[in-house]
Amino acid sequence: MKYSKKDAKAHAREHMKGIWAAALMPFKADLSIDEDGFRRNVAHWTEDLGIDGLFIAGKQGEFFSMSIEERKRAFDLAVSASDGRGATIMSCSDQNMDVVIDLARHAERIGADYIVVHAPVLHFFKAHDETVLNYYRTIASKVDIGIALWSHPDSGYVMSPQLCNQLADIENVVAIKYSVERPMYKALTRLAGDRILVSTASEEEWFDNIVELGWQLYLCSSPPYLLQSAADRRMRTYTDLAFAGRIEEARAVRDSLNPVRAALRGTRPAEKPHAHQKYWQELLGQVGGAVRPPLLALTEEERAATRRAFEACGLQTGAVRKAG
Repeated sequence: MKYSKKDAKAHAREHMKGIWAAALMPFKADLSIDEDGFRRNVAHWTEDLGIDGLFIAGKQGEFFSMSIEERKRAFDLAVSASDGRGATIMSCSDQNMDVVIDLARHAERIGADYIVVHAPVLHFFKAHDETVLNYYRTIASKVDIGIALWSHPDSGYVMSPQLCNQLADIENVVAIKYSVERPMYKALTRLAGDRILVSTASEEEWFDNIVELGWQLYLCSSPPYLLQSAADRRMRTYTDLAFAGRIEEARAVRDSLNPVRAALRGTRPAEKPHAHQKYWQELLGQVGGAVRPPLLALTEEERAATRRAFEACGLQTGAVRKAG
């Protein structure tokens, strides 16, 4: 690791910045991992698009369909393919504590920068703050790597700002992906922004969160590589302008992406986000690939509608760098 456990928070404050994207995992027609395709995507994302960090083997990456060994292989591929150009945060989320710790220790061994662990699903619990505190404290006690929390309604609950503020006191908890409404993440920023980096996955709120909340980190979803190409890096541009204090210029660039956002959002069928995003990747020249069961593939009609919207949205396409 590049830092000690006691320095995890300071290291993250200095280095965990900018645009971090959640990687989709390309699968071949036989549903095996497309390792070459993944390497090619990582090279494109980090070099051509200037993405600062990659969130590996999370929900976007279909971790729920992957074996433990496949998840570890995804970690290995990401560290190798990013080759120092971008940082990595490995999703170690699982209902089994031993699996979380095993994945976390693997991430440490191979030189990943951080890990992220989703709040657990708690069956039959109602007043569960002490259980969640014990969950994260136990994980943190077993590893040295910096940990990002992740709270999302998928758990059946969301962690309150007050609970997250308590978790922020853990020595190697460095950040949170807080998938909640804006009043909640604003409250957490006030409570714990001095101890952890607060972020949320909404690209549409990213600009306002830089300007109004002083955020340094977008953590993270797929827009950084779906709204951009090598020839059209508007998310990177408005982010850098906002960081530089050139607010009105940044706002204009941010707003210019509205037709692209609308095309992406408006053609996404319910229950098919992975297949839809992978097809959008292919339209951009990236490697999309298949989805694994039980996820649903796009119909030909859905592909055609997506292609028409893509061609009309004004996103300029450009060459995708080959990994090598």
